[in-house]
Amino acid sequence: STKPKKRSLTLKGHRTSVSIEDKFWEEFCKIAYRKKVSVNELASELDETRELNSVSLASLIRNLVLADLLKRVEET
Repeated sequence: STKPKKRSLTLKGHRTSVSIEDKFWEEFCKIAYRKKVSVNELASELDETRELNSVSLASLIRNLVLADLLKRVEET
């Protein structure tokens, strides 16, 4: 589906949700797996990088996925 879906996450013990498309979520989960961290841990790391009320967590996830894919394409 190209429509964003709500995904539940726990960041530092607090429940939250992020609305993101299936393909981005799937790639985000793969990145967490490759880094040997949980999806919640990776999301928490991203969340720590943003300033209050600046960029949404969904945007940070999309940017991470894009950067990861571009890096892997350049390495081939």
